[in-house]
Amino acid sequence: MILSKYFWFFKKAVPDRICENIKKYGLSQQPQVAITGNEKGKVPKTKEGFKQLHKQRNSDIVWLDETWIYKEIQPYVHIANKDAGWNFQWDFSEPAQFTIYKKGQHYSWHADSWNKPYDNPNDPDKYGKIRKITTVLILSDPEDYEGGALEFNFGNLDPAKKQNTLIPKEVGAKGTIIVFPSHVSHRVQPVTKGVRYSMPTWHLGYPFR
Repeated sequence: MILSKYFWFFKKAVPDRICENIKKYGLSQQPQVAITGNEKGKVPKTKEGFKQLHKQRNSDIVWLDETWIYKEIQPYVHIANKDAGWNFQWDFSEPAQFTIYKKGQHYSWHADSWNKPYDNPNDPDKYGKIRKITTVLILSDPEDYEGGALEFNFGNLDPAKKQNTLIPKEVGAKGTIIVFPSHVSHRVQPVTKGVRYSMPTWHLGYPFR
């Protein structure tokens, strides 16, 4: 899909107080190991399984499904969707994913969308829909960590064949919301010092026609 804009951002859109409330709430919950779609929702049971998982993704997460969090994020999805010229149909937000990246943790190249819609008819809010728009809320001050940069590439899924775009920490300051189509390939580089907190959320709609 060729687009004129592949990401949009709102610098320091969410007040520091709200960011701290989200972080405090996330840290008060029991974290779980972040997995990928390849694991089909299950944490690996063997050392080799964890080794393979951590080559692709290594972080800890907490799922947040709170109305007050959606109220902070969703208005910016509507604005970016219009101003970036995407005009994607969407009508539902998945639970937000409070994500913790400690030293050495990362998420390699991936896209958030899948090759088919959600297929569980017992989950009517998601059934038949796909991830169309991703938001990432930055919850850490730039001086709190080193490394951990968000990086995009806008070609196919072969990193060797695309022009990469790094999101500077100045853009990704605490409270910044970064918005992009869920099929866009991206990664979080390894954190080399400190802890990086962020909160991705996915916004769903029926498949493109």
